[in-house]
Amino acid sequence: MLETAALAAGMSWASGFRLYLAVLAAGVLARLGWLDLPPGLQPLESWWVIGVAAVLAVAEFVADKVPAFDTVWDGIHTFIRIPAGAILAAAAFGQLDPQWMVAAGLIGGTLAGTAHAVKAGTRALINVSPEPFSNWTASFTEDLTATGSLLLAFFLPVVFLILLVVFLLVSVWLLPKLWRGVRRLHASLRGRTERPGTPR
Repeated sequence: MLETAALAAGMSWASGFRLYLAVLAAGVLARLGWLDLPPGLQPLESWWVIGVAAVLAVAEFVADKVPAFDTVWDGIHTFIRIPAGAILAAAAFGQLDPQWMVAAGLIGGTLAGTAHAVKAGTRALINVSPEPFSNWTASFTEDLTATGSLLLAFFLPVVFLILLVVFLLVSVWLLPKLWRGVRRLHASLRGRTERPGTPR
């Protein structure tokens, strides 16, 4: 149960900012025999799923390195990452009673939504800077974080769950600040586009 919970939480959380990498990693490791997936997630071992996830993971890797476009990409994936995180978590508990699946889906969607909100808010503020280096640094940091978190969730579940609790506590503190920063940025950009004398 602990391993299943860590697997579900890890894939859901990673889905919040690297969905296709999470699916690809789980599928490849399971295909190689290094990871035992619960029955509900065994379709990820399909070569078709691995192939599609690999193409999309490469596309996301490139898109996430382009300033401004990464914000558009995040906006679109708001409607993909969060439901996918919920589905992956529910599928991980598919062999148990339905109430476990529902609870796992709700928690998985929340984890994916929290990770996505932190990522999207942070990158929106970083994109204010005209130079691309801070954007690239943030993106590569996310790549490494997602990869490391997935490996911990797969092979060291207790360590991952402890770190996940720390992340959630930091997120509770950080999200209101990111929200205020994005609101100030939006107000500043709107003020620049308004011509003098234009009624508000």
